[in-house]
Amino acid sequence: MPIDNIKLSQQARDQLVTLKRRTKIAHWNVLCRWAFCRSLAEPAPPPAAKHPADSNVEMNWRTFAGTHGDIYWALLRQRCHNDGLPLDEETLAQQFRIHLHRGIGYLVGDPNMKTITDLLDLAVDPPAA
Repeated sequence: MPIDNIKLSQQARDQLVTLKRRTKIAHWNVLCRWAFCRSLAEPAPPPAAKHPADSNVEMNWRTFAGTHGDIYWALLRQRCHNDGLPLDEETLAQQFRIHLHRGIGYLVGDPNMKTITDLLDLAVDPPAA
C-alpha cells in the first residue's frame, strides 16, 4: 500500500522553491518525482536520517505519483530489497521520505541544474557511479 500523505521538511520546501525558480517547473510533485528517481539512481543507500514534516508542502500519493504510482512503488520496493531492508509498510514509508529528501538535495546541489533541459540531460546521461 503506497504512502497516504507526503509532507516535506522546511529545508526540502526551500530547496524545491529554488528548483522551481531554476527549472521553471511549476509543480512540486513533478520536481519530487525527479528527485525521488535521482536518489534511487544513486548506488549507495541513503544514510538514515529524520526529516521533520515541518513545511506547508503536502501531497497525497496519487498527486506525487500520478498515473505511474505502481511503478514508483515497485521501484521503491526493489531498491529496499536491493539494500537488504525489510519490505514492511513502515520501512517503505521511511525509505521513501529519505530518498525523496536526498534526491531534492542532490538536484538543488547540482551546479549544472539550471533548466528543465538539465533535468532531461540527467535522465539521458546519468552521473557516473
